[in-house]
Parts: sequence; structure tokens; C-alpha cells
Amino acid sequence: MTISVTWPQVLAWRLKRQFADPVAGADAVSVVRRLTGVQAQVASSAELAVAVRQARPRRGEVGEALWRERTLVKTWTARGTLHLVPADELACYAAVLGSFRTWDKGSWQRGHGVTAAEVAAILDAVPRALAGRTLTREELVEGVLEVTGDVHLQEALASGWGALLKPLSFLGELCYGPPREGRVTFVSPRDWVPGWPPALPSAEEGGLTLVRSFLGAHGPGAPETFDSWLYRGAARKATLRGWFRDLTPELAEVEVEGRPMVLLAEHLDDLAATAPATGVHLLPGFDQYILGAPRDLEPLLPKEVKAKVSRAAGWVSPVVVHRGRVAGVWEAKDGEIILDLFEDVPSAALRAETERVAGLLGQGAGHGAAR
Repeated sequence: MTISVTWPQVLAWRLKRQFADPVAGADAVSVVRRLTGVQAQVASSAELAVAVRQARPRRGEVGEALWRERTLVKTWTARGTLHLVPADELACYAAVLGSFRTWDKGSWQRGHGVTAAEVAAILDAVPRALAGRTLTREELVEGVLEVTGDVHLQEALASGWGALLKPLSFLGELCYGPPREGRVTFVSPRDWVPGWPPALPSAEEGGLTLVRSFLGAHGPGAPETFDSWLYRGAARKATLRGWFRDLTPELAEVEVEGRPMVLLAEHLDDLAATAPATGVHLLPGFDQYILGAPRDLEPLLPKEVKAKVSRAAGWVSPVVVHRGRVAGVWEAKDGEIILDLFEDVPSAALRAETERVAGLLGQGAGHGAAR
């Protein structure tokens, strides 16, 4: 049986599942796991994305999970952007993203100024250079040059965006290590991640794991919405449909204002009973609540204000959410939160939420997350 729900219900359910309404997250790892990763090219935004969802946020918890406990990992995953992911799920991401082999395409190689032979040399040399070691970017470049003897690779490998390092991340051969004197370092997951498997899962096994996780936080969904979140067209349509088909026994059909979607069957009754949200929330830049939804989802983000949220160079602004939809943007400036509202928001609820998030910023949770 297919149930019908509204977008306000869906958005309220996502806020609840994502520990935003009510604020119900426990430790940092459980929050990151529920969100299916947290985008982290701005580290402070990632820290705030976790803290705003925790009933009792603890300063420095993300750093401890990354560098001491090794229960979180920072590396390139969904959409080729830096993310925090649970360490015990990294192999699933590698199984899926590594199967896309985007770096084998001539267009990718031309865009990065390398040949197929040079890409192959990098993929072979980096794991050898990293084996048992923690290297800065400069040290890794030197190690690769020692192995390959190819000076042409130096400029590309030293790129600030690490474009040629992403394939290594996708293959499960590289992730971030602990910062050293303010500099980024890299390590091999097989050396760094506790319990790293001797072999990666199959792409199918990894895909099923990621689809389940995605639907549990960003559902209801469909192959195309999952694809947009994961890598925007890199996965073959037949592969995507196969993952959803194989999960059919675990799924339920949902119609969202006339649009057919699916949800994990275990969540169906909860979604059906969810009332539209009424709360006010300040979420940081690059928040999963925004990134997990299609960019053209007007019930979430009205098209007339989309440019203020999805900005130039891939920047995603911190947002004010009211009734599940984006009602404004905000930034932290000189110790204060500056609001730019698109519609009326209840003043008392907005004041309370602004004070809460300002307190988190003052405690160092995501300080400077907004620009």
C-alpha cells in the first residue's frame, strides 16, 4: 500500500531524523552516522553541524574522534568533497566511489593536465609512499616523486584542492591524518582505521549500505535523488536502479504530493504520523539538511532566494529554517549572529535559537563557521 504525505511532513520528519528537531543527538559519531556523513571542507562548519544537534555538545569532541579515538575519518567522499564519516563505514564509501573510475576518462585527465599513464603512476606510488607513515602534502609529493621520478606531477599533486588525491581517497588508499603544526597530513586507512578490512566490500554491498543510510536521514527518496547527493551522475543508472531494486523487501512506497518515492518500511508509520514542523533552527554552512535534498526542492528552498543559499564557488550559506523550509541566512561577525530573513519568523523562538547557537560559537563549536 502506498501512503500519501506532504512536503511539510517530509521536511519535519527529516529534521527529526537528523536530530535537529528535537535536538537529540548523542555523541559526535552517532550524529555523523545518522546524517550519512558531514561535509567538512570548512572544518568549523562540520563541528557546528554536529554541535547544534547535540543535547550536550562537548568542545573538542570531533577532534578527539578524528585524531585520538579514530572513530571518525576525514576524507573526500560524496560529490568529491571533504566529509567526516564514521571510520567503520569508510570502506563502504570506497567500495562505491572507487567503482566509478572517473579518473579513467579522458575528459578528467585533460581537465587535470595529466595522462592516463601519470594517473596510473600516482595510484601506484601514493600507497607505497604512505605505507606506515604520516606525511604532509609536501612530504607526500616528495615521496611520490621518489617513486615515479616524474617531476611533472609535482604541481598537480601540490594543488590546494587535492584533485589528484581524490581518486586515492575513493579507492580507500588515503585519508587525512592528524594536523602537524597547522599543516594537513595524510595516512593510509589500512594503517589508520581500526579494523580496516583486508578487502573492500563489493560495490553492490557498499551501495546498499549507503542507500539505507541516505533514506534513513534524507528520505523519502528515489534513485535520482540518491545519485544527486552521492556524485551527481557518476553512477550508472542501471546500477542505481539495481541497488533500489535489491532493497525492495526493505522499502515502502510513498507518494509526496504526487511524486512517487520510497522509504525504509520501518520508518513508514513514523513519517505518516509526523506533523509539520513549527520550530526555528539555525544550521551552519554546508549543512546536510540542505545538501541531502535536491537543489530545486522549492518546498525547502524557494527559487527566488536560492542564490543567497547556494552561492558562487560551491559555497552553501548557513540557514535559518522555520517550519522545515529555509526562511533566511545568517553569518557570525565580530562575535554576533547577523540575520538576513526572507520571511517572518516567530521572534521569541528565533531569539532563543540565536542565543543557543551564539553560545555554541562562543564555546568554540564551529567558531567562524559562517563568513
